[in-house]
Parts: sequence; structure tokens; C-alpha cells
Amino acid sequence: MTKTIWTTPKDRDRLREFLENPITQPDERERPHLRELAGELERAEVFEDAGEVPPDLITMRSRVRLANLSTGSELECTLVYPEESDASRARISVLAPLGTAMLGLRAGDTFEVRLPRGETQFRVEEILYQPEAAGDFHL
Repeated sequence: MTKTIWTTPKDRDRLREFLENPITQPDERERPHLRELAGELERAEVFEDAGEVPPDLITMRSRVRLANLSTGSELECTLVYPEESDASRARISVLAPLGTAMLGLRAGDTFEVRLPRGETQFRVEEILYQPEAAGDFHL
């Protein structure tokens, strides 16, 4: 069974625009995930009022703490647009497998993602920062 994911109108529109007219050509590793992201956006439910987004939902530019259930380790990262990605600062592109998989999930959700080293299971432990919850609607 596929989980329902949620997004904001601004995130949905900006991501759709990116998919139709990328600012830069996606990295070779990101190209296969364009279709996955488009599918996620197609099935996503949309909060029409960004002020009603629950604070435990991963939206664009959310900083989250994930538990890697396969290794027992934790990862703090920020979900960002492709042009903002920076592995050294744990800024994960929404076009990366992990980024696409976590968009629209909530604290407590578990998910699997195919990483270069194989299928990996994660749990969203905590949303450390979410723009909508912080009132940062301009991001």
C-alpha cells in the first residue's frame, strides 16, 4: 500500500516548474529520479493554506533527523532543491533517491530507498526545522 504524501502549493508548483524547465541540467545521477519525483507530485495531497501544514511534515527546506534502520545510525539533513544540494553540509537534493523518498512524509513514518549500497530502510525521527511551522513562508 502506498502512503499518502502531502505538500504545499508552493513546493508543488516550484517542483513542477523545475521538472518542466530545469534551471540547470540535472546531474547524471539525478536524471532517473525526475520520473519518480513527478510521480510523487502526481499522487500528493496538497494543503491549500501553507499555514495549515502540520509541523511534523517534511516539506522543501525542512531539516530532519532520520534513523537508518539498516545500520542503526542517524542522519541529520535538509531537503533542498537540486541547485542547493551540498553533500558536505547534508543538503540532500529532492532529486536524490533519499530526497525524493522523504518528501511529504511525517515524523514516525518509515520508508525504503534504493541507495548505491542497496535497499535501505529509514524512519523519520524528528522534524528539526520546517519553514511553514517557523512562519518562513517565503522560502
